[in-house]
Amino acid sequence: MGKVKFTVTHAFSEPPSRIWAAMTDWEGHGEWIPATVVHVDPGDSVTVGATFSGRTGYGPLTLVDDMVISVVRWNPESGEGYCEVDKLGPVLGGRAGFTLTPTATGSQVVWFEDVTVSFLPGVLSPVVSRAAGLGFSLAMKALAKLLRENPDRYASSLVEL
Repeated sequence: MGKVKFTVTHAFSEPPSRIWAAMTDWEGHGEWIPATVVHVDPGDSVTVGATFSGRTGYGPLTLVDDMVISVVRWNPESGEGYCEVDKLGPVLGGRAGFTLTPTATGSQVVWFEDVTVSFLPGVLSPVVSRAAGLGFSLAMKALAKLLRENPDRYASSLVEL
């Protein structure tokens, strides 16, 4: 079993409320994370205990990633947020999440993953960690582009800080 661990930091020119709305729109992740489809179970999807499943890949090379929200904190007044999910297996275990903070020019997201991967030889962990970090860095850039090109997307989430 291999360990995959990385952190990606991305600055957005968007206000925190809009980034929070985009980051917690789990099904929307498929629009900016390549080859990914997310299914959210019924109920409030942004509360502790909410469950959802991501599927990334193509055909038989699809990785199923079942998750449950273990921590969620959003303060619309300060624009600060934190969300963490537990990975439920069978292939991925561990945790992932993000921190959102306001900046002078918008927002900053720090995304982290700290997971074990069944069937991944430990010797490949550094390579997979680096590749996964690069993939999430590109995904953050894709999210920024999506928001720039769709100014009305998540606009109802905007609040004055």
